[in-house]
Amino acid sequence: MTMTATSTTWLTACGIEELEPGWGEVALHGERQIALVRLGAEEVYAVDHHDPHTGAPVMARGIVGSRGERPTIASPLHKEVYDLGTGECFTDAALVLRTYRTRVVGGMLEVELER
Repeated sequence: MTMTATSTTWLTACGIEELEPGWGEVALHGERQIALVRLGAEEVYAVDHHDPHTGAPVMARGIVGSRGERPTIASPLHKEVYDLGTGECFTDAALVLRTYRTRVVGGMLEVELER
């Protein structure tokens, strides 16, 4: 069995204060589009901007909400609801939204990406 090591890097996306709580914004890294959703002072989620159902780049325009304690985002196209932390789809188990880890360093939001 051959195991391939994956390495990651932290991309500085923007200043945390540039994100409005409860709304999504898009960060571009090369060809990759990442939807950023700020919920609290330093609580930010990062997910793929492309809707897993249609492939359209729309997730940053999704509807932010929650299911119990779990923060969610609903696709603005077909209203599939995804867990912002895990990417699990509540409305269609076959769909998964890619998620990325985030951190705030010196007031700047960073997103962890595979190289």
